[in-house]
Amino acid sequence: AAPTMAAALDARYISGRKDERVAASKLLMGPSETIPVDIDQVIEDLKAAMYASKICSYAQGMGVIKNMSNDYDWNVDLSKCASVWRGGCIIRAGLLGKIQKAYEANAELPNLLVDPTFAAEINERQAAWRRIVTLCVASGIGCPSLSGSLQYYDSYRRARLPANLVQAQRDFFGGHTYQRTDREGIFHTAWTDAHKDIGDIAGRTAGEL
Repeated sequence: AAPTMAAALDARYISGRKDERVAASKLLMGPSETIPVDIDQVIEDLKAAMYASKICSYAQGMGVIKNMSNDYDWNVDLSKCASVWRGGCIIRAGLLGKIQKAYEANAELPNLLVDPTFAAEINERQAAWRRIVTLCVASGIGCPSLSGSLQYYDSYRRARLPANLVQAQRDFFGGHTYQRTDREGIFHTAWTDAHKDIGDIAGRTAGEL
């Protein structure tokens, strides 16, 4: 998953549709209420939000490289990747020094977010990060990369995701069955009077991995 990078690419595409956006601006409305803010606080929050989002962006990129390396036996050394990028490339940044150290300390790090140093830094900044994304949404200002990073962070840090609800939705419209968090087994529910008994559930789950 790399929502921040996808959001950055989408932002470029939308930016290029200037004529469409000019026309849409005359038709589509945003919030009419002005949100009172403390400018100094917003600036500090924005610094924190940008830093946290950058960590997530690098975490996603490193994750993509790591997964492909594992799938194709490339044996990519992520600490060396960071070192090479520090030497001079379009994504060169001071943050790469910390990233290099993180992978030198643990070459099998599953995700940059769980490195103790980065985890502490992002935990410290996450409240400010949320304030900025909330302010952007309330003000009608698109922040796809900031919010994409935050969604990645919030999804990665949770043991249970709301996507579990998709199982119930699939069972509702197609009788695909679902699993429960409070007991073992495969279940189906006749959600309304219009739903009929699907018979032997095993027939629906046969062949599943």
